[in-house]
Amino acid sequence: MSLTPLHDWNFAPREAIALQRRLAGRVEREDRLDTVRYLAGVDIGFEEQGEITRAVVVVLAWPPGESTEFEPGLLEIVEQVVHREPTRMPYVPGLLSFREVPAALAAFERLEVTPQLVMVDGQGIAHPRRIGVASHLGLWLDLPTIGVAKSRLCGRHTEPGPARGDWTPLVDGPDDEVIGAVLRSRVRVKPIFVSPGHRVSLPTALDWVIRCLGRTKLPEPTRLADRLASRRGDC
Repeated sequence: MSLTPLHDWNFAPREAIALQRRLAGRVEREDRLDTVRYLAGVDIGFEEQGEITRAVVVVLAWPPGESTEFEPGLLEIVEQVVHREPTRMPYVPGLLSFREVPAALAAFERLEVTPQLVMVDGQGIAHPRRIGVASHLGLWLDLPTIGVAKSRLCGRHTEPGPARGDWTPLVDGPDDEVIGAVLRSRVRVKPIFVSPGHRVSLPTALDWVIRCLGRTKLPEPTRLADRLASRRGDC
């Protein structure tokens, strides 16, 4: 993939926050998707005590197999990239995209196949300034993205029901703005946090995540990326 630069990355935290506030207004919260033929999962890991950032992109063919019920393994992996580079920024709460997105972009630039939808291990608009990793990455790629996080960054919610697929809104602010969904992706397992990244509405984000659930907690695209991003020294 060839990418058009959105901005540089050399920012002090205060400057990065100001940039987030400007960029948040460009995030699209309504559906603008092409027909999905390829679906990507993205995750970021770190090596050498955080000195090296390890970005993983896994591209899967869609739709899966002939079965009407999704099962792990039915999604064909058509391409995967692991990119390592020196970590650019220390961990600062709320500024994770400045630490992770540069390496993810380098991984996308090595892809031969362009996905039509990207699931990111991280937040979308469920972020104090409404621009988490998935939203920031979506703006750079100009692709629809969905945030799939394992924990809450901000907002309030009630507990979702016990059944797989049960969910409750994640709300924030004095007006209870809906910024995502707390989804029970597996029975008797802690929920995951789904939020629109860019060019995707919340109902569509939820629909895609639920369609990609297998027997594990995470949807298959981010599960595969997470597994690869967590390895050390073997790829």
